[in-house]
Amino acid sequence: MASVSRIVSAGLRRQFCRQSAVLLQARPELQLQNVRCETTDAGSALETRPTVRKFDPVVRQNLTEFGQYVAECMPKFVQKVQLTAGDELEILISPSGVVPVMTFLKNHHNCQFGCLVDIAGVDIPTREYRFEIVYNLLSLRFNSRVRVKTYTDELTPIESVNDIFKAANWNEREIWDMFGVYFSNHPDLRRILTDYGFEGHPLRKDFPLSGYVECRYDDEVRRVVQEPVELAQEFRKFDLAAPWEQFPAFREMIPAAEEVDISDKKE
Repeated sequence: MASVSRIVSAGLRRQFCRQSAVLLQARPELQLQNVRCETTDAGSALETRPTVRKFDPVVRQNLTEFGQYVAECMPKFVQKVQLTAGDELEILISPSGVVPVMTFLKNHHNCQFGCLVDIAGVDIPTREYRFEIVYNLLSLRFNSRVRVKTYTDELTPIESVNDIFKAANWNEREIWDMFGVYFSNHPDLRRILTDYGFEGHPLRKDFPLSGYVECRYDDEVRRVVQEPVELAQEFRKFDLAAPWEQFPAFREMIPAAEEVDISDKKE
């Protein structure tokens, strides 16, 4: 029975293909054209920048107006507002404004950023304040994200936001462990990723890639021991340029961030 059905279906497919070929020869306008459409709007301009996705001008305008609104409400702490990657809002604040700005963004009716996604750190040793602390917030109410940035150095602490976002507890512990940024008023600021007695902060740019100590199992004492690192050969530094940095004149430089004018809002 199954073989009969297969024979019948094969015959029907061959008949359909023959009829389709005859129809296309009689009416060539039915053939599909291999045309690449950039957008559903035929009158719009062709996209020239090599972007993964297109930016929505309405979203960009809303983010710009919201950044200006935050700067107008918190002029003492907001130092700069910018759009990065086309449609990602960043608010740069002074270190003293971490708690007020985060409280405003969480509790204000027009913000409602009630979810702290994560806290990240950036180390730029050439700056006077070498560390950047980045707070990524999500508003489930408005389906929107905002990035809040502040700065500090090795000795100046940052106010903890654990009382505002309970999710900041372990994130601030990780920043302390990896970068050595101290968070004041944190309920339990201790290392979270490295071992007990670890010295240094691994994600600082001046921390050696090989570290200071190494772990191994000792058969004599029958336990894991820590010893100073011993390199089998002289440490060699390889300074190789990336292949995409060879021809900068043949590519269009797209600015990473677009600053939002907030001068009128802060006056």
